[in-house]
Amino acid sequence: MDKMTEFKEFVKEKPELIRYVKSGEMSWQKFYELFDLYGTKEEVWKPYQKETKVEEKTKEASAFGVGEILGWLKTVDLDSVQNGISSMQRVLGVLQDFGTKEDGKTPEYKPRPLYKHFED
Repeated sequence: MDKMTEFKEFVKEKPELIRYVKSGEMSWQKFYELFDLYGTKEEVWKPYQKETKVEEKTKEASAFGVGEILGWLKTVDLDSVQNGISSMQRVLGVLQDFGTKEDGKTPEYKPRPLYKHFED
């Protein structure tokens, strides 16, 4: 197995590295260079694992509870929700009108007689 394939397998085992690349803190090139120099030594990769464990704990702590959901519902502007729903209903009504007027029928084609010229 070549180094690049080993690195890809390593990244699959440590998906938290993706977050660092997406946020712009690190690049794949820098991660690959670390992997090339140090391999899979835990001391090198610990700084990139600590934050994800802390983030997982905060995500668990910030899971929605009933009180938080009710608090969020209190902040919702019901007038804007109603306006959005009514505009969607109007759009659907227009689309239904287009569907019912056409009925899927196409006008029948009548060929013009050969002996007639310009509505003789």
